[in-house]
Amino acid sequence: MFANLVSFQFEDLPILCERHTTSKLSAYEDLQTIKSMGFRGEALASMTYVGHVTVTTITEGQLHGYRVSYRDGVMENDPKPCAAVKGTQVMVENLFYNMAARRKTLQNSNDDYPKIVDFISRFAVHHINVNFSCRKHGANRADVHSASTSSRLDAIRNVYGVSVVRDLMEIEVSDENAVDGIFTMDGFISNANYVAKKTTMILFINDRLVDCTSLKRAIEFVYSAILPQASKPFIYMSINLPREHVDVNIHPTKKEVSLLNQEHIIETIKDAIEEKLMNSNTTRIFQTQTVNSSALAQANTQKEKGTDVSTATGAKSQKIPVSQMVRTDPLDPSGRLHTYWHGQSSNLEKKSDLVSVRNVVRSRRNPKDAGDLSSRHELLTEIDSNLHPGLLDIVKNCTYVGVADEVFALIQHNTRLYLVNVINVSKELMYQQALCRFGNFNAIQLSEPAPLRELLTMALKDDESMRDENDKEKLEIAEVNTEILKENAEMINEYFSIHIDQGGNLTRLPVVLDQYTPDMDRLPEFILTLGNDVTWDVEKECFRTAAAAIGNFYALHPPILPNPSGNGIQLYKKNKDQMASGEHADNDLTSTEEDDVDQELLAEAEATWAQREWTIQHVLFPSMRLFLKPPKSMATDGTFVQVASLEKLYKIFERC
Repeated sequence: MFANLVSFQFEDLPILCERHTTSKLSAYEDLQTIKSMGFRGEALASMTYVGHVTVTTITEGQLHGYRVSYRDGVMENDPKPCAAVKGTQVMVENLFYNMAARRKTLQNSNDDYPKIVDFISRFAVHHINVNFSCRKHGANRADVHSASTSSRLDAIRNVYGVSVVRDLMEIEVSDENAVDGIFTMDGFISNANYVAKKTTMILFINDRLVDCTSLKRAIEFVYSAILPQASKPFIYMSINLPREHVDVNIHPTKKEVSLLNQEHIIETIKDAIEEKLMNSNTTRIFQTQTVNSSALAQANTQKEKGTDVSTATGAKSQKIPVSQMVRTDPLDPSGRLHTYWHGQSSNLEKKSDLVSVRNVVRSRRNPKDAGDLSSRHELLTEIDSNLHPGLLDIVKNCTYVGVADEVFALIQHNTRLYLVNVINVSKELMYQQALCRFGNFNAIQLSEPAPLRELLTMALKDDESMRDENDKEKLEIAEVNTEILKENAEMINEYFSIHIDQGGNLTRLPVVLDQYTPDMDRLPEFILTLGNDVTWDVEKECFRTAAAAIGNFYALHPPILPNPSGNGIQLYKKNKDQMASGEHADNDLTSTEEDDVDQELLAEAEATWAQREWTIQHVLFPSMRLFLKPPKSMATDGTFVQVASLEKLYKIFERC
């Protein structure tokens, strides 16, 4: 657990985990107005009796923090200075290590873990200003990862997905003028289009997660009475009442509470939901499907008899001018170029429906409060102030069409078609993500440590500007850069999750986007950029240049292997003299004999380019819609280029 707003003084560390140290009560009368979940100050103390607790804390103005371990309520040793981010981190390990019977009951994690995920998910929806992450031991990614946000809908989207959010309605209830008591309720409820087999109800009363069976049954009764289908609702509610109207001590686990005038409150909420549902039930959304042959024959028969099919079925539609008709959207892939390339689709594309990459992208929102460094906040403010509103609208509401060439991809926004420079967009996205996830990265563990000297030597050999330098000078440059990176290893590991061990070996890299690993062929160039181009002695410029280096490394550059499509297959001929001369055969690939082509290298190239195209569609563009804040420069530097407008095309071809 990490709290960036709470820090403990060095003098308080000896008593931090003693019983009642953090109690919220100062007088007996405080029991009547309890709001917090815990109030006796025994949370930290109880954890030290059943697990190994380590606390890392730093207060504002300190040059370093302190780390100390606790056992049975007392410190195991004196606090030790350490590097830390402002705030307090509490880590509990080896839970129930000293209670064999209790630990034995936790052996079946398959039963307990879903309950933990559900619990964390509910808190992530309510506490939108807090980052939540839950990952099973041994898993590569978190099952819940919701970052702080200003929008409740964004929090629900992070946890439960866009399929839930699009069918939600906001609801507010206030009874401030009532004589019996004052209460307010705000939240979101599902509309008539939502379909689920089980009710999902997230209820917070005075910021306390509780269950209320009577309220849940009343709401389910309203839905079953109004909606004909047996679908269960999704409900999120936050109810606020005076503290003295809530009794929190009626259940041992604090799972339930008792309210003053509970019947009146439930009836008021039920009436508001009923009115909201009745108003929303006037419109419904139905998913279309392909008409079968018998239905089509029946429609044709009606047409021959002069009967209007739409009139016969009672359907009403409003015509949209064909010049303004948008035939595809982000949720409907029917208009994408890939739907017409069935013969060329790779196994990666066929498997894409089985991999819910968008859920991964949604679940990993930007942790905006990962660090409290003014330099980082200034860089994020610069990104916000340099935002281009028009491009932001295009990015948020665009539809991916397909890859145009090695550099550009096609997207659709309303009735316009754009070319997008994939390299520029991905580079800017990775730069912004490096700053947004600052100090809060997951990590890619390298299978084998990579020596910095070898990486730097490889990069210097390929660097055009170093062609005139001899090998001795290159080794000296590699040695200097290695020492620079080793000196700053602790900082770049803390903030960017780039881990360099004491032997000068690179062992970990950051996860900038989930489901995406950078091109490791560009790793030597990245290490050389870190050593040469990062301004280590100025904090703000250090963060800017380091994030820029990460952005360039993680950007979706074209693979080093040439594109094998079209005439590119000629480059994979075994006849090297012909490859060097640049002679090309006829465009017909059948003219290329299989014996003349390096099939192994060709297969590797095809897989690499197919992987890049898949990543652009299923990782880059979903992440771009969620995270990218396009700068104003992208409007003029060729990153976004409009190539067609439906209205203008109809002006030209409407007579054809």
